Amino acid sequence: MATEGSDDEAEGLSVAQMAQATGVSAHTLRYYERAGLIHSIERTPGNQRRYHGTDIEWVQFLLRLRQTGMSIARMRDYARLRAEGETTLGERLDLLEQHEIEIREQLVRLQANLQALRTKIAIYRTQLDHGADQGKATA
Repeated sequence: MATEGSDDEAEGLSVAQMAQATGVSAHTLRYYERAGLIHSIERTPGNQRRYHGTDIEWVQFLLRLRQTGMSIARMRDYARLRAEGETTLGERLDLLEQHEIEIREQLVRLQANLQALRTKIAIYRTQLDHGADQGKATA
């Protein structure tokens, strides 16, 4: 049985274990590696991938970028800059600040759409409460 600090932990996580730890499929992990989002994954003598704690954190951050709408191409740019080291901090900051602006703009659009949806829901509730002819309900 593996315990904290055991040889199993030192050997790293398999693709299946990494998938479970991050909530993404093994296929996605392999795709992220092929796409240039994950660099320098250790391999066993049998060529099996081995992931470690920093890899988990990185994949979780990649997921946040993806879930907030960043394209794979921009994620690749960010991953490349990260792999190049400290000299790219300014470029990474610029990329993330631009993404933040895009997220904020998206939030404004989502809020407007949510308000339109709430308005339509209120109209339907009012019509139902007043026994409106359901065949004439507005769009």
